[in-house]
Amino acid sequence: MTQNGFDFGAELSHVAGVDEVGRGPLAGKVVTAAVILDPARPIDGLNDSKKLSPARRLALSQHIRENALSYAVAEASVEEIDELNILGATMLAMRRAVEALSVAPNFCLIDGNRLPPGLPCPAEAIVKGDGSVPAISAASILAKVTRDQQMLDLHQQHPEYGFDQHKGYGTAQHLAALVKFGPLKEHRRSFAPVRKLVEISQ
Repeated sequence: MTQNGFDFGAELSHVAGVDEVGRGPLAGKVVTAAVILDPARPIDGLNDSKKLSPARRLALSQHIRENALSYAVAEASVEEIDELNILGATMLAMRRAVEALSVAPNFCLIDGNRLPPGLPCPAEAIVKGDGSVPAISAASILAKVTRDQQMLDLHQQHPEYGFDQHKGYGTAQHLAALVKFGPLKEHRRSFAPVRKLVEISQ
């Protein structure tokens, strides 16, 4: 059986799972990760990162970094999100993560329903793969731990926005802070709630 020119009868020795975190927030980068798990060193408890407690995610992220055959974390900047749109920036960040792997994958499993253009190997998109494919689960954990830490760092710089609570998502708390204090450079101008505030202030 072949798909995208790939022979599924071939040895799938280096399959990378790829996922993203941060498509929906009003602020911050979109972060992606790619992981090739080592069959000789299985990691118990992998799941969709959103279904894990912060402590469990942190512990698993360490296990993944110590036991995966290869992993990479990549991102797209707020400027790239505003220039390309969030989908284009996410696809770019996913490709960056795959290209940054120290072990070249011979196949990629991408969470979602779209494949990033320009991948260096054949790939398949899997809807809700972060809850069903261990390598994608591992990628979702690395990406979320990384992005959550970025939001905590941003909270240290601007505690009035509450980034430690909402992680950049458009909660009532975040929207109220935006109205009161105005957008930061980390806010995505292409997202409607931020764009409207920028237009009002001009």
